[in-house]
Amino acid sequence: MAYSLAHMSREGHAGQRERDAEELGRLGYAQQLLREMGGFANFALSFSIISILTGAVTLYGHGLRFGGPLVMSVGWLLVTVMTLFVAASLAQLASSYPTAGALYHWSAILGGPAAGFFTAWLNTIGQFAITAGVDYGLAEFAAALFGWGSERRVILPLYAAILFSHAALNHLGVRAVSILNWLSAWYHLAGVALLVGALFAFAPRQDAAFLLTRFSVERYPYYYAFLVGLLQAQWTFTGYDASAHITEETVDPTRNAPWGIFLSVVVSGVAGCAMLCAVTLAIGDLPATAAAQNPFLHILRGALGERLGGGLGWMVVLAMWFCGLSSVTSNSRMLFAFARDGGLPASRHIARVSPTFRSPHVAVWVSVAAAFLIALWATAYSAMVALSTIALYASYAMPIFIGLLARASGRWTRRGPWDLGRFSHAVNGIALCWIVGVTVMFVLPPNQLAGYTFGVCLLLLVVYWFTWMSPRFRGPAAFAHRPDKEEIPC
Repeated sequence: MAYSLAHMSREGHAGQRERDAEELGRLGYAQQLLREMGGFANFALSFSIISILTGAVTLYGHGLRFGGPLVMSVGWLLVTVMTLFVAASLAQLASSYPTAGALYHWSAILGGPAAGFFTAWLNTIGQFAITAGVDYGLAEFAAALFGWGSERRVILPLYAAILFSHAALNHLGVRAVSILNWLSAWYHLAGVALLVGALFAFAPRQDAAFLLTRFSVERYPYYYAFLVGLLQAQWTFTGYDASAHITEETVDPTRNAPWGIFLSVVVSGVAGCAMLCAVTLAIGDLPATAAAQNPFLHILRGALGERLGGGLGWMVVLAMWFCGLSSVTSNSRMLFAFARDGGLPASRHIARVSPTFRSPHVAVWVSVAAAFLIALWATAYSAMVALSTIALYASYAMPIFIGLLARASGRWTRRGPWDLGRFSHAVNGIALCWIVGVTVMFVLPPNQLAGYTFGVCLLLLVVYWFTWMSPRFRGPAAFAHRPDKEEIPC
């Protein structure tokens, strides 16, 4: 009986994979990548990239210095709620068009090749920057634990070694990455539980009202400093589109990918709130903590002692490493999909798939090389993460806006099983308003370097499109094969 049930289960999975491959074929692509990920593995990738033990930790000092405890409590909850509107809007699109190109394909199918081209490049730039932010932040955090200091001559070699480890594992293929993502999701949950439990059990605590304390060491008015401080939470909530980028490696992607996107934000929001409240309530001297080289480690060591506090710091380091691994996975899949359609220089090479590991190995190494170059460009860590945030959210906004117009005009008729129904327009509208606000907030001082860089990138993309790519780029395969450039059959 046990054998019979296992046999039926294998047959069921095989049948689902065949249906998924047929669905992908209707969208214009053959099944090249290995389809091995289940629903939890898909969720785990986005959850690992969000990584509350990375973004909320490496930018803890930023939030504390600009807005104080109020940013950690009210600010985190505000960003969580507003991000859910963005995540729901993307999940709806992922359910309708499950391809590795994800946002780029959605924009191109519903809005044309130009929309797809700019969405793809914005997402690519954002993903390069987020990989850089995660792994550079990990290098800084690890160096602080070792007591090596924060000089770039110390950080850059460590950063390069971390990038290499992530590229090598992604080169080996989806099976290894899937297992590590599964482990990462449970590790993050267990790590947060351990951190919160240790702080509540052993650390002295402030009164709960301390979480509403307004504090800033910056020269700006408090309301402005608070908005700038939201970068901590908003950068943490990036990369959850990864669940859509791996739909060609996910079983039953029209259901598993959208739930992976949405639930990764929900779970991260709840767990992150618990962690930030526990850490913030353990602050002893607020001005001294804000002035520390690494405020998060300062709190752990001060509240729990060098041994336990330092041990929890090393636990956070491994979580950050998992986050960087997932980031390279998502980044390389976006590059692969865009190159497969001829949207990148040297597309023919970047779109190669390893015959041994069935992974987009060239795209993997290009991703980490670009991330390393971004770290050489950025003189301030906050500029690096601000660039990743605004570029990624701009790439989220384009398919949401185009989808909203297509739905209103009746051009978007293909519906997946995960659909917002009559709430679509309201949810999409709120998501777009929030993205506009985020973009404005994070290009203003002190992150104007990110704003200037983003503006230059946009200008270069416009020139590149009109002088070279416009007559050559046809968009996704299913779209490009239609001479009338109408939407693919729905």
